Amino acid sequence: MMKRLNIYLLVTFTSQSVVAHQNIENIIIEGRQRNLLGEAVSASEGVVGQKEIELRPLLRTGEVLELIPGMVVTQHSGTGKANQYFLRGFNLDHGTDFSTQIDGMPVNMRTHGHGQGYTDINFLIPETVLQLDYKKGAYYADVGDFSGAGSTQITTIRNAKRGLITATVGEDSFYRLFAMDSVALAGGEFLFAAEGNRYDGPWTDIEEDLNKINVLAKHTRPLKEGFISFSVMAYDNSWNSADQIPLRAVEQGIIDELGSIDDTVGGDSSRYSLSTTWQQGAWEGAAYFIDYSLNLWSNFTYFLDDPDNGDQFEQVDERNIYGGQLSYLHKGNLLAGKKTSNRFGIELRVDDIDEVGLYQTQARSRLGVNRSDQVEQSSIGLFWENRTAWSERLRSVVGLRYDYYDFSVNDRVGTNTNNVDLSANSGSASDDLVSIKSSLIYTFDNEWEGYVSTGQGFHSNDARGTTIRVDPSDGSAVDAVDPLVKSFGYETGLRGFISDRLNTSIALWTLELDSELLFVGDAGNTEASRSSERSGLELTTYYQLTDYFSIDLEYAYTDAKFSDSAPEGDEIPGAVKNVLQAGLNVDFNEGWYGSLRARHFGERPLVEDGSVKSDSSTIFNLRVGFRQADWSVRADILNLSDSNDHDIDYFYASRLSSEAPGTETEDIHYHVIEPRTVRISLSYHL
Repeated sequence: MMKRLNIYLLVTFTSQSVVAHQNIENIIIEGRQRNLLGEAVSASEGVVGQKEIELRPLLRTGEVLELIPGMVVTQHSGTGKANQYFLRGFNLDHGTDFSTQIDGMPVNMRTHGHGQGYTDINFLIPETVLQLDYKKGAYYADVGDFSGAGSTQITTIRNAKRGLITATVGEDSFYRLFAMDSVALAGGEFLFAAEGNRYDGPWTDIEEDLNKINVLAKHTRPLKEGFISFSVMAYDNSWNSADQIPLRAVEQGIIDELGSIDDTVGGDSSRYSLSTTWQQGAWEGAAYFIDYSLNLWSNFTYFLDDPDNGDQFEQVDERNIYGGQLSYLHKGNLLAGKKTSNRFGIELRVDDIDEVGLYQTQARSRLGVNRSDQVEQSSIGLFWENRTAWSERLRSVVGLRYDYYDFSVNDRVGTNTNNVDLSANSGSASDDLVSIKSSLIYTFDNEWEGYVSTGQGFHSNDARGTTIRVDPSDGSAVDAVDPLVKSFGYETGLRGFISDRLNTSIALWTLELDSELLFVGDAGNTEASRSSERSGLELTTYYQLTDYFSIDLEYAYTDAKFSDSAPEGDEIPGAVKNVLQAGLNVDFNEGWYGSLRARHFGERPLVEDGSVKSDSSTIFNLRVGFRQADWSVRADILNLSDSNDHDIDYFYASRLSSEAPGTETEDIHYHVIEPRTVRISLSYHL
């Protein structure tokens, strides 16, 4: 019998007619309390269960990813935009070098209007997350693009154990209504979940006017030795942005820390998808179709380039994505009865991009076009993974992966506003690579296991960068980027699972990234970058103090440097040295529950010579709730100490309207953590 201290969730796949004749299939998700000894490939992979997500106070949906140890999720713009992510010494921007999937569908956007690998999970409803599996490093054969720093696969529930309606109200006109239920239908279970969210934010000169709608509908049928599931997801969002602001504007009293220089920026986005996941015996598969759009207005330099109209620009992305994956697992024995398994897989993806564009705007009205392209990007990935138990204590995991990419870019503009003929940037390119991954695992006893892992990863570059010939701003010649950028990493570590109460791991890792050229979506051109090396230490500890109380501690240290020397220095801007997260959790099942959490985000260099650094930031969040029968109420106090630390910092040149034309000032530009806010939720279980 499962102990009460274990975190678990039962998900049932059945219909009323099946119940009478068959046993119900139960899937048990234990999250941090799950013992991964004997199945993990590295010391830095893990599983998060639904119960832990329920206890986590969240300011934004994207903070679900902070359940990954060492991951920091911030924002420099409006709530509707993809978050900024930091992990293992990477400023991942909005997703490059970290792969995210939800129910077998890729979230990272290739050749995106705002940034390569753009990862927006605002379409995810947190209450529908069943499980989050994370894998740091590039040691896994079934993970391809954007895999340098790691990956996560998020699985949504297939059945609501009980129906749920939740209404939330909070300061700054925060309103949220969520409903979810499931019923027996057509030989299976039909799940429906919907979310509506309004928010104006704490800003002094704009109303964020966030309007978000999310819908998930899923039908799951049990099969012999498996299941098949069909899902529809719909997301629509619009918002105004409070972007990062220059420090000097606050110091001069032009605006306060919650103010804006350009109060007309913002965006609207939508995502609609059809998908299916299937598992039967040794076979697993998924297929998807996604219709996606984004219009994003930003202004980071204000009046630097255009003293009369300002530097606001619009980024456009309109695309369809379709693809899928299929894998087969064969189990057998080698000579002398050594247990072994071989998994074979294939992945297909096509991004059919009707337009990816960059426009000059003023107050969201278009003044001209920098560039606009039609792109088709396709890829195929093949992988093989072998797992062999050489003895009761020693096992190995070896993987081989092949990826092929094809890029086709067609200019939609001709001559742009800068009188540059962009037709030379049309063209096609292709590239392929082979990646090798391996791990050796030694089990010391029933409580400890050691790992040595190594692997090659990669990320694809923006298709427009693979065919670019002329700079859209001035017509000068530029170099095309490498289509695929390789990385190589290795790691050693320990994992312990002791007395069903202590789950701990420690990992020492290194990651090397090849020299590369990056395509910059905000400018429409390429930017050089050098080769780099990152290494670090990660420690995680989860301890169940009693049946009701638990604590967790996660610490990550990273040293990040450019590999080759240069006059400007070898520091990597945005690379965080120290990340610390800790929490005290209580859950009495019936009655009180809650969580007090702290997150420390260490200082980081903002320029290559390290002469300008960001300050560190620390934030506390609190959730307190009470359950009784069918009702529950909770209070979230976000930024409990009312810290005015910075969510994010940059250092670059800009010009304010009050400053002389033709001048520029290098300055820290930052986005402050939102002030303390209280949100109250009332829930009824059907």
